Amino acid sequence: MSAETESRRHEIERRNESACPVVEAIEQVGTPWRMNVVHALEGGEKRFNDLKRATGARSKTLSDALDELVENDVVVRRVEEDAPVAVYYALTTKGEELLDALSGLDDWAQEWTAEAADGSSTGLRGR
Repeated sequence: MSAETESRRHEIERRNESACPVVEAIEQVGTPWRMNVVHALEGGEKRFNDLKRATGARSKTLSDALDELVENDVVVRRVEEDAPVAVYYALTTKGEELLDALSGLDDWAQEWTAEAADGSSTGLRGR
């Protein structure tokens, strides 16, 4: 990375220092598929195929989302070696606390997003 690019990156980080923790959190869990997985695990531990049904994700998409969530310590993966091998996923303490934090965002979304009659999002509504 060039010195100019590095200098620019540091300047941007300095100016946005107070937003950085939020930006970092969104980078860890901010994709729709990751959020769907977190929501699906709200009720407790689930197997891969249960999560597939709950989210409607394709296997590769779900696998990628789970890998990222496990890497970011939001979800824990547990393997039972009995035949047949079973893999279970559950929220970590960090994931449970994320659900609590998302509750406020859900309240905000309910207040500020408009839904079309067919349930598709029509975007943010103003006052």
